Amino acid sequence: MIVGYQLSDLQRETLAEVFNIAMGRAAKAMSNIVNEEVLLSIPQIRMVPRSEASSLLGGPEQRVYSITQTLDGEFHADAILILPQARSMDLVRLMLGSPQQLELVTELEREALTEIGNIILNACIGTVTNLLEGQFSISLPVLQSGLCGDIIESHAARQSEEDVVLLLQIDFTVEKHSINGHLAFVQTVSSFQALLARIDRFIEKAAQG
Repeated sequence: MIVGYQLSDLQRETLAEVFNIAMGRAAKAMSNIVNEEVLLSIPQIRMVPRSEASSLLGGPEQRVYSITQTLDGEFHADAILILPQARSMDLVRLMLGSPQQLELVTELEREALTEIGNIILNACIGTVTNLLEGQFSISLPVLQSGLCGDIIESHAARQSEEDVVLLLQIDFTVEKHSINGHLAFVQTVSSFQALLARIDRFIEKAAQG
């Protein structure tokens, strides 16, 4: 339980719709890169304390890749795409188109993963900020690899405040491959309140037509 800061059903439905729009844009961009139909969906959204997030991402000892972009503006968040290392190579092979040489092109592998993260994060961040009408600066994507628990812990928004994580499961379907990833927005409680205020204004505006 996150000390009184949970999403209402309407807020959750609104965010789900916003992120599904974003995934549609990301899927189109990725389809153009791999020359195959890419389907991306957001089946679940959860709010959890940062201390519990890694347990819902396959466990703190799971080895993952993460691609992060930081938002600063009316609210602050680290937006992190998290992919299990064992399956993320399927996406890299599709992007590079030469799986037999993958072990020889470490730098290309990193660039491909970063580009995947850049496409998905930009689609999400751009859609959220456009629809919620926020003004933000956004950092360049940063790729990391390591244990899931360590990566989540490294993204503590501010040590002086409790952090919460808006956690979205992402389902990738490409050709015969099905890959699950996660998108995590790490925020302080006060920053999360600012996000909720933006969502509520968006809902009110939509209700007024």
